[in-house]
Amino acid sequence: MDLRTGIGKMALARPAVLIAPGRGATRERLAVEAELARRAWPQAAGPASADLVVFAGAPLPVREGDWAERLWQGVPGPKALVTITDAGHAAHALDHVHAALLEAVAQPARHMEHTDHRQGHAPAPQHRAGHDNHEQHGGHDGPGGYHEGGDHTGHDPHRAPGHMADGGGTDHPHMSHDATGHDRMGHGAHGHHMGTIAGLPLAERADDRDGLRLDRLHVPLGPALPDWPAGLVLHLELQGDVVQRAEVETVPAPSPSRPAFWNEPWLRAMTGDPVTVGEAARRRCAAHLDSLGRLLGVAGWRESATRARVARDRTLDGAPGAELHSLVRPLARRVRRSWTLRWLTAGVGERVGGQPGGDVHRRLIAWLDGLDQALGHVDDRDPLSAHHPVGPRGRLDTQVPPSQALLEALPELLEGTEYACARLIVASLDPDLDELAPQHVPGAHGHG
Repeated sequence: MDLRTGIGKMALARPAVLIAPGRGATRERLAVEAELARRAWPQAAGPASADLVVFAGAPLPVREGDWAERLWQGVPGPKALVTITDAGHAAHALDHVHAALLEAVAQPARHMEHTDHRQGHAPAPQHRAGHDNHEQHGGHDGPGGYHEGGDHTGHDPHRAPGHMADGGGTDHPHMSHDATGHDRMGHGAHGHHMGTIAGLPLAERADDRDGLRLDRLHVPLGPALPDWPAGLVLHLELQGDVVQRAEVETVPAPSPSRPAFWNEPWLRAMTGDPVTVGEAARRRCAAHLDSLGRLLGVAGWRESATRARVARDRTLDGAPGAELHSLVRPLARRVRRSWTLRWLTAGVGERVGGQPGGDVHRRLIAWLDGLDQALGHVDDRDPLSAHHPVGPRGRLDTQVPPSQALLEALPELLEGTEYACARLIVASLDPDLDELAPQHVPGAHGHG
């Protein structure tokens, strides 16, 4: 091993991971986040700082120019990508792709290996070099049913996200990439532009609210951002640092879609399955802690966000109520008492009347109140009533899912706010796009 290889392996001993969860893949996302925490691997802030990309959930077909392709092209080499469709195989999948990444550093001339994990059985992975030239490899069965190698004759325009790996990486010569993985060319859904210079769009001009002629920029957010709702894309129109217009787009969900993970206990109870009050209380606690971790992460409270996720994982692991109280209550007390956090979030994303009411800070406090109430019932063995089911985000027996109302509220809450506040507002609502799919529960398959 030469000095350069040794340094490369040391740098990638704890690779930065960018998680790109799909709709319906909450279990897989949680499993990956818990595994990264156990390994002390950092999460990347965007493609430019990532070493590994993890697509969580069933992959959609990736076409040239799609967001997943652009995200992957925005990651510098050496890099690796893996798709995880079974939460139970997250640890082995990360071991496998990490080994491939380290091997690429040791033998940069060879193509990196990538595995698509689907219910614990993987098809033959594709090998992709920096210039899209493919080789043929003899294959053998690896541990756990994984298959390495395969025949590849060229570029497949319908390749799944999991079928990409790269030892170098070359960006598309006519695209620039931002932290969202979107291109900045302004074509198609991003509206018209005034032309380009070196591949970058020129801004248009328009009157702003002060009567000045300011640049009008079209900026997409999502669908792959840290602490971001899976499957959500926001198209923002900015003048200066003010959001003039916001449009919500949702990435299609795989079909068939599983029931929303966070609502599962109540949905099962509605079908007549035996569910305890404790199961539902645990799921509510974990959901609020997950949302709390996202908001604190966006606000820059990284340590508190990590504490919230640790408590979330212990809640889902079945930790006794006494342990959960010791984890949650100090965190909740710190958040409630922080004048800095209050100053940062009070008055932001405020909507007078209707739901969701209040501002970012009030929605944050509502999560803490819900946590406090649910913690007292996590060990309750009484049966859960199917009447008036109320999940973490609202009533589940209505025609409109709670998260649909949250998505519909987003444009009004975002328009007129500063761009720096946009992600705080989204995180304070934390819509769960899994709720938008038909909530059919085929028997008792819940995970308390």
